[in-house]
Amino acid sequence: MDDFQKNTSIESIVLHVVGNKAEEENIKFSKAPLQTSETIQELLLQYFLAPFKKLEYYHFSHDNDLQFNEVYHHANEIFENPDSIYDASVKLAKRLYEKSDHPKIKPGEFYTVYFKNCLVENKIVDAIGLFKSESKETFLTVYPSGQSFEIDHEDGININKLDKGCIIYNLEQENGYLLEVIDNLNKNSDAHYWFDEFLGVENRKDEYFQTRQAIQMCKNFVAQKLPEEFETDKADQAALLNKSAQYFKEKENFDFEEYSKEVIEQPEVISSFNNFKEEYTKEIDDPFPESFEISEPAVKKQSKIFKSVIKLDKNFHIYIHGDRSKVQRGYDEESGMHYYQLFYEKEH
Repeated sequence: MDDFQKNTSIESIVLHVVGNKAEEENIKFSKAPLQTSETIQELLLQYFLAPFKKLEYYHFSHDNDLQFNEVYHHANEIFENPDSIYDASVKLAKRLYEKSDHPKIKPGEFYTVYFKNCLVENKIVDAIGLFKSESKETFLTVYPSGQSFEIDHEDGININKLDKGCIIYNLEQENGYLLEVIDNLNKNSDAHYWFDEFLGVENRKDEYFQTRQAIQMCKNFVAQKLPEEFETDKADQAALLNKSAQYFKEKENFDFEEYSKEVIEQPEVISSFNNFKEEYTKEIDDPFPESFEISEPAVKKQSKIFKSVIKLDKNFHIYIHGDRSKVQRGYDEESGMHYYQLFYEKEH
């Protein structure tokens, strides 16, 4: 068990089964909180907590007022009186059911859990966990039979594959609490059901989020806008991506003006980048800070974005890691094909 989990314990846990409303499936309510053995509690701690990496945080939100966010409201109830977890779990299950009105949403077990002694941001706090398991796997069981063995199968939950989860840490209540949220079955737009419709969360605007947004914006500019407005080739783009990657790896703070001068350099391209930033912030509906502390974990997580690869038909991939001047592009009129020349001192 990870260090941040070793002192954590489950105070109480309630399990209901939530069906798909669109398919006219019902909710199967339990009558009381679960009673589990110490062994099962350890397995459940692994199942619930291991997928969360303490990197990206969220908080509850609402278009009108935070108090109208139902999950936030029920979290307040539970933190104020942990003994109210069963009643709150019933209300949460009903809300989840109301949001399960798309045919693709699978029925599953819905857990409401109260944790003690969670370590987050160097603080020990209580937390509430909301989890849903939707996928089942087939397991083989082998057991003795006389002088031999028999084998059978059963469907169950893989404790190494949590489908959906949210941990609500008892911190930053006034801002909608500090949350970690995952949906391992649905990504991007398909995750609206869990993130937006049921929980109602948005990213916490910390250095991890800001670094991730900046990396994505810079990559989009190089990949999309740059070739639209300027005469560039894939090698030029690869060189800019390399310089961007080095900037984020070497600097402690991101400064928009500094990045523009050191990485982009050319005045007319910097002007285009400024315009792109304005368009980008309008598109994501979020103001982009001029400077912020760079998150090293976010840089590592997003490192693939800056991968500088030129793909040539289905025959070759050119990985560019450094000097752009050692890669030259040309066109052979006789064969009617493009080519790249690579200059190097020695072969490794």
